Amino acid sequence: MPKSVNWDSRIGRRVRLRDLHILFAAIQHGSMVKAGGHLGMSQSAVSQAIAALEYALQVPLLDRGPRGVEPTMYGIALMRRGQAAFDELRSGVKDIEFLTDPEVGEVRIASSEAIAAGVLPAVIERFSLRYPRVKLHVSETSVRQHGYAALHDRSADVVLTLSLRPFEDELTEDLQVEVLFYERICLAVAMRSPWARRRKIDLADLTDAAFIAPGTDTPGGMAVINAFRTAGLPMPQLTVTAFSVQMRNILSMRGRFIAALPASILRSNSDLYSLKALPVNVPMPRWPALMVKLKHRTLSPAVERFMEYARGVTKTMDAQSHRSRQRSGPAKL
Repeated sequence: MPKSVNWDSRIGRRVRLRDLHILFAAIQHGSMVKAGGHLGMSQSAVSQAIAALEYALQVPLLDRGPRGVEPTMYGIALMRRGQAAFDELRSGVKDIEFLTDPEVGEVRIASSEAIAAGVLPAVIERFSLRYPRVKLHVSETSVRQHGYAALHDRSADVVLTLSLRPFEDELTEDLQVEVLFYERICLAVAMRSPWARRRKIDLADLTDAAFIAPGTDTPGGMAVINAFRTAGLPMPQLTVTAFSVQMRNILSMRGRFIAALPASILRSNSDLYSLKALPVNVPMPRWPALMVKLKHRTLSPAVERFMEYARGVTKTMDAQSHRSRQRSGPAKL
């Protein structure tokens, strides 16, 4: 039977954050001497702090050898849990700093490529103009491959992604989700393309065109194929299949290809990409663009304000898109 640890007498009164910090430094550097140099302490002081931890926990935390130190299984367990505690403490200090000066802070965003190439730059631009001292860290994620690991390992405060299947199936009880807008696929060409000068195009006109689209094993690629199949037309010529949104943007801007792209990319960056959506009247599925966070994690004011800007930008974008659809008639591909 494992030994019971009395929290009040042995842990609550004897285990100090300073000693844990020293232990983690020794593990990180693999040496008490190097840890002491990094912390500005003597080797003796480092050794005493770690010995005090081992006495309080009554287990060895480090294996000591001529080449340095390595964590025991007890040391690894303490480090894994202790890092989470330090992460929460670090977040608490950052929250206090932000509350002292509401113009500073940081936001860590994990985004799918389609969102990063579409609405996210518009959100960041508006947010950073208002809060120029808030640091924004953006990383790419694929929910299809990694799920919401960026939230669970606390490398991100919020995830922005498209949900290509019913998102209720992807989420667990510890995640909170809201739909920012609904995405659809459009067919885009370069402004200088002959296709861009045509006011009306039938899907049958495009059967011999050179397409660049995501693979047919993706929802976006299948949506294009199904549109032709439903119309009873031969499959389009997928000259290039590429999951990369940026590659599809660049190749289509060169003028030869018709690209299957998320419509939000053109709506959010009309002044950046020299692309035009073709007026092809075909019903297409729409997918929710999600903003996801941990349900029981308190976010800093900086993150909360960033999320408010994301809601505002996408709401404006949706309103503009709705007015555009009313002027142009039926929904387009």
